[in-house]
Amino acid sequence: MDAGEYWNSGNLDNSAAHPAARPVVDAEGALPADEIRLFLKLGIGKPAIAAAFLKAQRNGTSIERELIADGTLDPHIFHEALADWLGLPFFTSINPANVLLTEMIDTQLSKGPLLRLSRPSLPSVLVLAPDVEHAIRLREQLTASPHMREGLAIAAPQTIRDAIWQANCRPRVEKVTEHLFGSAPSFSARVVLTGWQGYVLGALSVSFPLAAFTWPEPVMLLLHLALSMIYLLAIGLRAAALRLGSRESLPEPTSAPAAADGPLPVYTVLVAAYREEAMVPQMIAALDRLDWPKSLLDIKIVCEADDRATIEAVRRHAEGAHYEIVEVPAGGPRTKPKALDYALAGARGEYVVIFDAEDRPHPRQLREAYARFSSAPETLACLQAPLTISNARNSRIAALFALEYAGLFRSLLPLLARLGLPMPLGGTSNHFRRVALEAAGAWDPFNVTEDADLGIRLHRMGYRCGVLRLPTLEDAPTEWPVWRAQRSRWFKGWLQTVLVHFRAPSRLYAQIGTAGLVALFLTTGGMLFSALAHPLLAIFILRSIWLFASGAWLAVGLAEQVLFVVDVANVIGSYCVFALLGLKPMSAEERTAVGRPWASVPFYWMMLSVAAWQAAKELAANPFLWRKTPHAPTATAAFASEQTGDLRQKKEVQAENNGRPQRAEYADRYAVHVIAHDAAL
Repeated sequence: MDAGEYWNSGNLDNSAAHPAARPVVDAEGALPADEIRLFLKLGIGKPAIAAAFLKAQRNGTSIERELIADGTLDPHIFHEALADWLGLPFFTSINPANVLLTEMIDTQLSKGPLLRLSRPSLPSVLVLAPDVEHAIRLREQLTASPHMREGLAIAAPQTIRDAIWQANCRPRVEKVTEHLFGSAPSFSARVVLTGWQGYVLGALSVSFPLAAFTWPEPVMLLLHLALSMIYLLAIGLRAAALRLGSRESLPEPTSAPAAADGPLPVYTVLVAAYREEAMVPQMIAALDRLDWPKSLLDIKIVCEADDRATIEAVRRHAEGAHYEIVEVPAGGPRTKPKALDYALAGARGEYVVIFDAEDRPHPRQLREAYARFSSAPETLACLQAPLTISNARNSRIAALFALEYAGLFRSLLPLLARLGLPMPLGGTSNHFRRVALEAAGAWDPFNVTEDADLGIRLHRMGYRCGVLRLPTLEDAPTEWPVWRAQRSRWFKGWLQTVLVHFRAPSRLYAQIGTAGLVALFLTTGGMLFSALAHPLLAIFILRSIWLFASGAWLAVGLAEQVLFVVDVANVIGSYCVFALLGLKPMSAEERTAVGRPWASVPFYWMMLSVAAWQAAKELAANPFLWRKTPHAPTATAAFASEQTGDLRQKKEVQAENNGRPQRAEYADRYAVHVIAHDAAL
């Protein structure tokens, strides 16, 4: 068998990418003798092997994966040692220009990795990153067919992945940018307005002013009536959330998923980080606290390729083979969803979660999500963790932001999930079944609130979304310009989402029904319309007050008198429900941080209106512009304390390993002090 036949054989399935694919022990419960002999020949001590064996048995992985995950075994040194043992060349780097590109090359980012190099004037070579079991089989084949060595080489897995990321970067970024528009154009926001939507909008922009000029009183009365009804419906939905939409009906999170049998799966964590160099130490500290075996974690820090400051900061702070930097080539649209789509091509996990650089997720959040997925039907595609604002004390804007988030994530979304209605997701802490995420087309690169759009699209395709209990901490903007830029982007994305999903109203109605249609309108279009129309409602109220003060109130018709009462009730009701919906699920500490919000709520609503009108203007001028929200490391005492503890522990481990040689026959490098008995071997 030569290297070409080996390429086409079934020997290339590297089971290290699928940790549950093979047992760690043999049928009699003993460690595989061949693997142990190889580890011992590589100089790895028995205590280290024993400790890794116990972890591998518990996690369903392999001994070398556990040694690599806990930092005992450097993957580059290990694969160099395997190359020596196999008598094959070892590549410390791979020129991307020599990679043979095939249609399925990106599958090696998650399943191999391996690749074929086609070098000018040199024979082609197949580069492998075998695990120990594969290396043992390969050594037997090389012994039987020595000529195979001419076409084989070894490299570390990350070296191969780096070459694939770089070699296929331009085709990959073009593919993810065009995928949704090419496969399901009706779901893509690349076209802002369809033909009939543009026609209706143009007709309204001409006919409404003309009608208002010709029949001012009837037209304004109808507009006033429509506005009042929308406000009443929105208040009704939030009042229902205030009464019913709590997380009390959710099962209590546990430290271990009791609903699932067997080892845990690989979990992919995607973190989009653009111009976040100052946030990197905090981000890595938060990710390091995730309660999930590191050998089963696939953490990808997704950066723009020209953001060298963030990339270098991640390289300095992210330690461990479970971290990977994904560099997204420059090109429009320059949005977070495009970056996430690009990174998803290399995801190795059965489940995928999205975090932002400033997030501090609860350490057990992944376990709660997995427990829920394991006990739920396959149609449960996504679980939204609540986002909790931790800096409400810093400014009134942050306090009101915290109030709004508490009402949305801890009251309104749980109600929608409980009733099985379309759920606009938040932009972070979304846990997905990867198969459902890919079936839905992943994120729309042209939608600047890709989260809300994806939640609705999943519902239309027959999937459902739920909520979790364990939160993610975030810091809210504290200054008006930063808040306005962020909120105008959200409103612009909601406009995009409404226009996308109402392109074919009859089809939408058939897919989500009457209740779903009402919920969708009130949670996206209704909130947006309320913000846009809030100044008009204030004008109606002020006009009625002026008529009353001038003595002309009796001359006003009964309809306008009734609408005045409804307007006042709408405004007071909207403010009260907004505040109460946020205060109800808050802890006593959170309520103290928020303070007394009542006097500030009207001003916050006017701020929302300003941001909404800016979004409407920007949608016409620059629909795909992504306004970046700047972040700063948190100053909360609790997180600072946790971070200090993490750093202290890391320094202790580093101090313990100081002074050991890097190679020394591949022995001391891999030794660790663990409690294990030789009998375990």
